[in-house]
Amino acid sequence: MNGKIVSLAWPTVWILASMQGVNAASAQVQRQAGTLVIAGQPEQTPLVRIDGRSYVDLESLARMTHGTLRFDGTRTILTLPGALSGSSLSPSPGAGNPPPGLTQSFLNAQIAALAQVREWHAALVTAVNNNIPVTDALLGPIRRQGDAKLQLALAAATSAPDHQAAALLRNEFANIQQMTDQFLQMSAQATHISPDVFTNNALDAKIMGCQNALAQLAGTKQFQDDAQCH
Repeated sequence: MNGKIVSLAWPTVWILASMQGVNAASAQVQRQAGTLVIAGQPEQTPLVRIDGRSYVDLESLARMTHGTLRFDGTRTILTLPGALSGSSLSPSPGAGNPPPGLTQSFLNAQIAALAQVREWHAALVTAVNNNIPVTDALLGPIRRQGDAKLQLALAAATSAPDHQAAALLRNEFANIQQMTDQFLQMSAQATHISPDVFTNNALDAKIMGCQNALAQLAGTKQFQDDAQCH
């Protein structure tokens, strides 16, 4: 069948308007005159039925709908006003558009905060392994720097995924603070803390696991929850 394919974008509809034999076989087909009226529009245009199918002049249709016609090879494309911004063309979730991601400003602040967590954790490990008393004087500066970096990350959160990741980051800092408090108490009650304190330490494993999970967000830029951060 030789014809023109007309692309309507309101919503996008494909109309096969075959004009085969309209002129050459006009005497062999039955035609019934009618009128096409678009609701809310004052204009109308003749409607022709050929072999049981309805046809309308494309230029008239474009004029009635205040649309535009353009030609792309064998296709004639009719675009209606507001077609590209109408709700009918809004992509559905999962239809090719990725979900909203983490903002770069938040990721940068989170990376800086996680670096402070690593430094904080390393200070604890170094103190225990070298039999250095875990005290506020030793960890105070690192803890204050960590708190400052956390607040900067929380302030940088603007999107919904940012706020979700920020909640996990806050939990990570709460966990490293909890372990610090435990070591401060242990150091106050004993002159020596065995390095074995890190062996099979559930809280320590949780801190390290959450740190890795949050670090991976920088690569995907998509929020991913992790049980280790709760």
